[in-house]
Amino acid sequence: MDKIRVGGGNRLNGTIEISGAKNAALPLMCACLLSAEPLRLTNVPTGLQDIKTLRQVLESLGVSVATNDDGAMIMQATNISDTHADYELVRKMRASILVMGPLVARTGTATVSLPGGCAIGTRPIDLHIMGLEAMGAVIELDGGYVHAKAPNGLKGAEITFPKVSVGATENIMMAATLAKGETKLYNAAKEPEIVDLAECLIAMGADISGHGTDTITIRGVEKLHDALHPVVPDRIETGTFMIAVALAGGALTLKRARKEHLKALIGPLKAAGLQIEDSEDGVGLVVSRGDTPLKGTDIMTEPYPGFPTDMQAQFMTMLTQCEGAGMVTETIFENRFMHVPELCRMGANITVHNGSAIVRGVKRLKGAEVMATDLRASVALVLAGLVADGDTFVNRIYHLDRGYERLVEKLSAVGADIERIASA
Repeated sequence: MDKIRVGGGNRLNGTIEISGAKNAALPLMCACLLSAEPLRLTNVPTGLQDIKTLRQVLESLGVSVATNDDGAMIMQATNISDTHADYELVRKMRASILVMGPLVARTGTATVSLPGGCAIGTRPIDLHIMGLEAMGAVIELDGGYVHAKAPNGLKGAEITFPKVSVGATENIMMAATLAKGETKLYNAAKEPEIVDLAECLIAMGADISGHGTDTITIRGVEKLHDALHPVVPDRIETGTFMIAVALAGGALTLKRARKEHLKALIGPLKAAGLQIEDSEDGVGLVVSRGDTPLKGTDIMTEPYPGFPTDMQAQFMTMLTQCEGAGMVTETIFENRFMHVPELCRMGANITVHNGSAIVRGVKRLKGAEVMATDLRASVALVLAGLVADGDTFVNRIYHLDRGYERLVEKLSAVGADIERIASA
């Protein structure tokens, strides 16, 4: 397998263009199943492995997909030739389950393998199933597959999620666009990616209101039509590069970064000592740090608009270089501290107790051979390498390929000593 070598000690200066959000693009791609007419997306991070995998899933269902080098993607599901999403594809990523709602809504049937993805804890699909059953679908679990049928179509329903779920909100919102009558989703997720999906569905002719709040109302329509929609910029990639500057020092202009999506992260970063301002053209952010030492601060992950769990590992890496100590409390996933032993191999001082970790700052980290365990842990180890003495080698970087577009190229272009080493 390929690995990444990172040499520590270089400041970062220059401009990085933020890619479209993977977590927005994936449900947007699934939305193409709701219409026979083409869905055109722009700003798609087409180089990511998760995008490529979902493309394969959609093509296996009969969707025609075309892309270009500028991040444009055109999908058309004129004739859905198969409603069976196979294990060999779905096992690679959890987002594949998002084809289920659109397939049942459009065709009345779907058979989808139970999904795979990062090993960061149990992420059951019971809320997806609960929502579809409330809308009249009959669902069976057999042989590792979810079989869903609604031969007479889905019906509007009032659905209260017992806990906030981004994926279930997306799946049921898509399914409800073609259901008979009105669907109300209570305790719905409020992430920017939810809003982005709703805006795309509205452009396709859906009748949706309340997106961005915890109550979303969808009034079913007969059919959806073609649309053109830009994918929202990736707030997690933005936050990752912010923390890269906090660690390495320097100044980066992050083009297309959306400050309004990052409030829960910007507060703790400013408290730690990072300077964050709007760019002169108003389309992005300028992030900088001089020689002032960083200060430890505490965070707790929560559903949006709280601190994002997808930034927890990166923030913990930053805390290893702060004066004093900081506490990281993880409330979303129960197994998301797997990066801790790898950071400790590099000299970090981290103590984990149940769902919390105390991080005490150290003078320097030391380069080492480390192993990536999941997507965000992978990039956290790359960030650690930016400030470690000597070289850090990050192994099992296929996780990174799932979620960060051209990471090595982007960091190298702003001064990082980083390279991808191909497997022999």
